[in-house]
Amino acid sequence: MQTVQRPTSAFVGASWAALAIGATAFLIGLWNAQMQLNEKGYYLTLLLFGLFAAVSLQKTVRDRSEGLPVTGIYAGLCWVSLIAAILLLTVGLWNATLAPSEKGFYAMSFSLSLFAVVAVQKNVRDLGSLREPGLKPELE
Repeated sequence: MQTVQRPTSAFVGASWAALAIGATAFLIGLWNAQMQLNEKGYYLTLLLFGLFAAVSLQKTVRDRSEGLPVTGIYAGLCWVSLIAAILLLTVGLWNATLAPSEKGFYAMSFSLSLFAVVAVQKNVRDLGSLREPGLKPELE
């Protein structure tokens, strides 16, 4: 029987709060930005792409560590997608006509969002696996 440790409420709350803060800050920054609509769309798409790629990569890594089958091509695509999102954001900010403080703001809120979405996905998976039959929750 596999044992799954329940994440603490504080960690779950902090993870969701970090994701909400990072993504909301990024989106408010885009809303208020003095840039063309196509630029705003570029950065919005990168945020969504990066969040999806980070969740997918985290799930892939965890599946492999738990002995679940994951094809090499899918794992490779997860890595390529996450790296592409980060590189595209870097290139976009490097070439943007924004103040250095604005560039730093977008980079940091993007990074916070990526980190937080991985923690949220881990918590969702841990809590979901506690509901599966045959798993024994480990007490905190």
